[in-house]
Amino acid sequence: MLTFDGFDPDWQEKYRDMIATPRAAIARVRPGQRVFIGTACAEPLELVRELTSRACELADVEIVQLLTKGEAPYATEKLAQCFLVNSFFIGTRVRGHIQEGFGQYTPVLLSDIPRIFSSGQLPLDVVLIQVSPPDTRGKVSLGISVDIVKSAAENGSLVIAQVNARMPRTLGDSFLDIYDLDVLVPSDTPLIERHAPESNAVTRRIGEHIASLVEDGSTMEFGIGRIPHALVEFLTFKKDLGIHTEMITDSILRLIASGAITGNRKTTDRGKIVASFCMGTTELYEFVHNNPLFCFRPTEYVNDPFIIGMQHKMVAINMALEIDLTGQVCADSLGSRFYSGIGGQVDFNRGAARSEGGKAIIAMPATAHNGTISRIVARLTPGAGVVTTRGEVHYVVTEYGVAYLHGKSIQDRALALISIAHPHFREQLMKEAIEAHYLRQELADVEGRFIVASQEMQTAMLLNDGTQVTFRPVHPTDLAGMRDILYALSQETLYYRFMSRSQRFGQKEIQNFVYVDHRKDVAIVATIPEAHGDEIIAMGRYYLDEKTNRAEVAFVIRDAWQKHHIGTFLFKHLATIAKRNGIAGFTAEVLRENQGMQAIFNHSGYTVKSSLQEGVYSFQIDF
Repeated sequence: MLTFDGFDPDWQEKYRDMIATPRAAIARVRPGQRVFIGTACAEPLELVRELTSRACELADVEIVQLLTKGEAPYATEKLAQCFLVNSFFIGTRVRGHIQEGFGQYTPVLLSDIPRIFSSGQLPLDVVLIQVSPPDTRGKVSLGISVDIVKSAAENGSLVIAQVNARMPRTLGDSFLDIYDLDVLVPSDTPLIERHAPESNAVTRRIGEHIASLVEDGSTMEFGIGRIPHALVEFLTFKKDLGIHTEMITDSILRLIASGAITGNRKTTDRGKIVASFCMGTTELYEFVHNNPLFCFRPTEYVNDPFIIGMQHKMVAINMALEIDLTGQVCADSLGSRFYSGIGGQVDFNRGAARSEGGKAIIAMPATAHNGTISRIVARLTPGAGVVTTRGEVHYVVTEYGVAYLHGKSIQDRALALISIAHPHFREQLMKEAIEAHYLRQELADVEGRFIVASQEMQTAMLLNDGTQVTFRPVHPTDLAGMRDILYALSQETLYYRFMSRSQRFGQKEIQNFVYVDHRKDVAIVATIPEAHGDEIIAMGRYYLDEKTNRAEVAFVIRDAWQKHHIGTFLFKHLATIAKRNGIAGFTAEVLRENQGMQAIFNHSGYTVKSSLQEGVYSFQIDF
């Protein structure tokens, strides 16, 4: 039992006229009525069991719910004539029932559900919920599930509440007056617990990629699944994070303990962790109990895209089941088989996109069924529903990287998504994209060159002004960025790098910068994060001559980023990669006027030989 000095110790005596046993309370349910059941781990199990036991007396009872994590004994073929399940989000307990056609799925934005109740579009005859004991003011808390439960209770004709001594008293807009309830059923039973799924190598890698997009001071939303849980370990070193999310789990405890969460930079509810429900263990439930750090609010507030968009640097992380090469996101079905639901994905995606400095992220493993099926496809599986449209998708993250799609052409989107697909499927996706005319026909020349570069080729440096520059292998998603940097070079930089003042680069030439095999040839780009995706500020490359086991090295840096020691760092990084690959050394051709490049080579710490001929230095660098 949870302790709180403000609980009314005499509540059962004071409100005895409202108290009933589970059997007496459920006896008031009639055939043909619509019954709402409280969400997830706050499901009132005693009332649900009693309702199911009356199946032989009931018929055509529609059960409305958001997400079932506990028991669903009413969701069986045998009882299908008695109970019709209508779910806004398909949980594990009812998935098979709905897929077999015995229940129904209502696709709707989570933020719209309260309005469906209040408008009378979906009138609720009976509402079964679970609440905390009343305080001395006669207020009960909806505890770990406020979400759409508050709206259901406010709009239901008959509200039956399982009053559980173990339900936390959560703070915020989570309270109901006890006289807004009709029947009270005292209880002292354990709440449903949900243990976090174990992270694996794939989800951890995705979490690491997402964390790279999260800036200090961001406000976070976490969707449901393994990926948000895996993400947390990479956020513990962030500063001043805020939380505005539908759901919290035990992983929030680790973030709080690390000091990463302060909420000091939130635009609304500053300093508060805002959520509408939580699913976790008793440890989490005890932590949120009467804790002023948390503010539990109903869905119509938490999922309002305008409120979400008010947050500075809002980061929304949601899951997908499948994405096509144009950017259409399927998140609620496997083909024509409904699997989950729309939930809050659209609400938070739109809100984060409106936010100043915000990031809307869709995450998923690159494959399903033990690597046999690609989740990135040329065309969605027949029957698949689009939850987030191609016009609203921004970041897509798999274990192979990050693709930024918003405002990009179909060709750029296709290339970006192919580059983060599983390597086994890239050639086929490339072929299908060309056949669909998403890609130009001449790109057929680069088939088979979507090579996965080793993660050891990635590193970072911190400039004196605090800017972090990331060095990583180039990939096809950099095609537009490579074009930008080449045409942004000054005449002098252009001449030093290419020994030509021509600023004309054909499509083939630009392709050759990004389609490399990362075996004989290595190409590294230096990037800084921008809201629209990585901005390339430098690039370096070496080309191996297998006859001599030496590689020709060259690199170029945007004019505005020169004299920050980026060239020195890039050269050392390329040398480290080359030595790891067993290459004996570098060669380079440098104009006599390019003293900066000469200095990098001459002060590299390696054995350096050079000769001057017709105004060009030929360097040989031995490792």
